[in-house]
Amino acid sequence: MMVPTLRFAGERTVLWTDSPTGAGGKFQAQLQAEVSKADASVITAEIVPDYYRSRFAPYYHLINRKRCPRVPTGWMAWNLYFDAATEDDNLAEARVGARYLKPFGLEFWSIESWQENSPRLPVSKFGNLTMRASAEEFPHGMKWMADQLRALGFRPGIWTVSFGTGDEKFYQEHRDWFLHDRQGKPMSNWNGTYVLDPSQAAVRQFTEQTHRQMAQEWGYEFFKTDGMSGRNSGYSAHFFERPEVRAAFREACDDPYGKWIEAVRQGIGPDRVLLACQGHYTGPDLAWCDAARNGGDIVHFPERPDWACYLRQAHASQAQLFVHNLLWYSDPDTLLVGEFAPLNVARLATTVVALPGQLTFFGDKLTQLAPDRMRLLQQTLPVCDVRPLDLLPLDDLKPVWDLKLRRPFGAWDVVSVFNWSDAPSTQRVAFADLGLDSKQQYLVYEFWSQKFLGSRRDHLELPLPPHANVLLSVHACQDRPQFVSTDRHVCQGGVELK
Repeated sequence: MMVPTLRFAGERTVLWTDSPTGAGGKFQAQLQAEVSKADASVITAEIVPDYYRSRFAPYYHLINRKRCPRVPTGWMAWNLYFDAATEDDNLAEARVGARYLKPFGLEFWSIESWQENSPRLPVSKFGNLTMRASAEEFPHGMKWMADQLRALGFRPGIWTVSFGTGDEKFYQEHRDWFLHDRQGKPMSNWNGTYVLDPSQAAVRQFTEQTHRQMAQEWGYEFFKTDGMSGRNSGYSAHFFERPEVRAAFREACDDPYGKWIEAVRQGIGPDRVLLACQGHYTGPDLAWCDAARNGGDIVHFPERPDWACYLRQAHASQAQLFVHNLLWYSDPDTLLVGEFAPLNVARLATTVVALPGQLTFFGDKLTQLAPDRMRLLQQTLPVCDVRPLDLLPLDDLKPVWDLKLRRPFGAWDVVSVFNWSDAPSTQRVAFADLGLDSKQQYLVYEFWSQKFLGSRRDHLELPLPPHANVLLSVHACQDRPQFVSTDRHVCQGGVELK
């Protein structure tokens, strides 16, 4: 499907609509440039046909909103439990989640590191592919686990690694399915000590069969499939393109990685949600997956989250935000707000995940979470239906993020002003830079402190401590009583008011 894009250029460009909701109205544009400035004298308006497919995503297609009508939300254990979460741990956490988060919109509960021999990294040693659960951590098996989660009101999710295994017996029983170098030595990567050969139809049929078992027999509805694109040649998308690996294929295959993802989708069926970890919009992941991790793990075993972790999450979010809720749903990894993080950092992380409306999974030990931190998680749910205005990657962290909300009862901005630095700073925010009228009076309310900052014109100057943000609602001042904020959701009226 061709999706044309209209691109404007000028020293100053402003777009607006005469409809409060953005639907049914007329869009207008204002472009300005100083002719005397050699580098800013060009004003252009250009139609760019097939923008995403031609520039970034050759497998572009519309999100399947029948299968996945809203941004997925959930909980998973890995970022604090790492590989040690048992069925008892998951159920204890799920009972708390059912009480405090499900009423706000939490949907999935995803099980990690359930495979045989999976209590300790590396993943390449896990008993992937055998379909046997760890007898120590999940003695009742994975179907029982899914049934317990569904009884608590959650849709069960599961983590899979399907390209390889550390199980030598399985390898010996299916030796011809695996890749070997010219000396006959098994090839290995992050996914397994022994890596499957995806060029073989029999291997792909096995992948389809195992995923059908997890979906149909065990009852899992959300699949987080790991070891995919990644950032290096140890992950599948890059690994299967290496010349020595392609030389080891037993059958001719033009797109082994894409065919493998197709086999996963065929196995789980058309109604299950598939998340690529770590997926990339330039590859075939996009053809079959509903969501994708937009960066690496924010926590690395055996660390606890620190400021560097939260910075990584913010960078990954902003860099790939331009495809979120357009090509697929972006997953910034779990939101972690436990007391290992100062409250200002926890609030900043909540804003990074929730204000752009990204996939929202939690990873804290809910059984140990203080009420004020649990409140932060509740204030992200349900996820606001947000689409990006910037349709290109952004590499440098921006100090100001602006969410423009349009509802039948009004239009306003929710603006986060960040201090990413290690020192206090004062940030100046000009209303004109937000696309607002600098001559208009605006009512400004700060969400975290629940303080009305008064009526402002032209700009704001905001002192901020290190590693902190303010979260502002900005409403044009009306000559009548008007709503300015709520304490229910970070979008301050975007999801909780009709």
